[in-house]
Amino acid sequence: MSVAPASPERTPKAATGPKRSVAARARALDPRSYVVYVAFLLILAFFAITLSDDGFLTTNNLLNIVDQTAPITVIAVATVFVLSAGEIDLSIGSVVALSALIAAVVLRDAGLVAGVLAGLATGVAVGLVNGLFVTVFRLPSFLVTLATMGLVAGLARSITDLKSVAVTNFTFTDFFGSGDLGPVSSLILWTIGTVALGHFVYRHRRFGAHVLATGDNAAAARVSGIRVNRTKVAVLVLSATAAALAGLLYAGRLQGANYNLGSSDLLLVISAVVIGGTRLFGGSGSVVGALIGSLIMGVLNNGLILAGLSASEQLIAQGVLLLLAISLTLREPKA
Repeated sequence: MSVAPASPERTPKAATGPKRSVAARARALDPRSYVVYVAFLLILAFFAITLSDDGFLTTNNLLNIVDQTAPITVIAVATVFVLSAGEIDLSIGSVVALSALIAAVVLRDAGLVAGVLAGLATGVAVGLVNGLFVTVFRLPSFLVTLATMGLVAGLARSITDLKSVAVTNFTFTDFFGSGDLGPVSSLILWTIGTVALGHFVYRHRRFGAHVLATGDNAAAARVSGIRVNRTKVAVLVLSATAAALAGLLYAGRLQGANYNLGSSDLLLVISAVVIGGTRLFGGSGSVVGALIGSLIMGVLNNGLILAGLSASEQLIAQGVLLLLAISLTLREPKA
């Protein structure tokens, strides 16, 4: 028996073939799949009108939004896989800080390659710990990653005794955030590459189908021959590794690392992914939607800053937007 999970990014063929009427096609569409794109255009238009004199629509400001959201987008792509598999990773913000700090310290003491590998290996190690506790001990990923969030945050604070670590290797900073290729910054290239690869794997590779099947019905997926535990470990390792990569991007862009990096990323990432159409309880999702969700959060933050709102008011706006997104995601359509 094979499992063919549905996804918002997959459009099933109609039984009647090309003769299917336009009205039938319209009825088959789920409007919630397009809410994120409409919301993005409305928010962009709102700030373009209200902040027309504050430089919101300037090329520099719009490119700056994409640069600032690059680490969030990188983690969000991996989080689509995690949520689609029916799991969650709360430790991503802490992994960002620890990976950035370890990379910065090793980079300073042992060179470029060792620093990059050490930062990424930190993410892999945390992901493996999360995955093994979820699969071997059969503990909820919510509780496991909540515990590792605190553990990793403590390690990040103690590893340098709350001190920041400067990154002075220009090859590292150029590649991971401060450089550019012609008019395109390296952060934009990281965004494009991560989204393209994630979208391809999610839609067109067997691993993406296994993730969706696991999140939709783990028992049925197991019966059909899918290694459910291996899939769960894989998505949690992917999530932590993406968080580690985001830590490197922060360190490269800021030319330094400290224990506060990624402190607000969990809310932003979950918001971006859920706003983008990925279900919290697994079975469906959208990598492209996560990109748009990330850009929505970036546009919102940028617009609120230009409008003069405080940090607390920005958090309130993010919370309201997340509540709306969850309501649209979890509410079942009327029959």
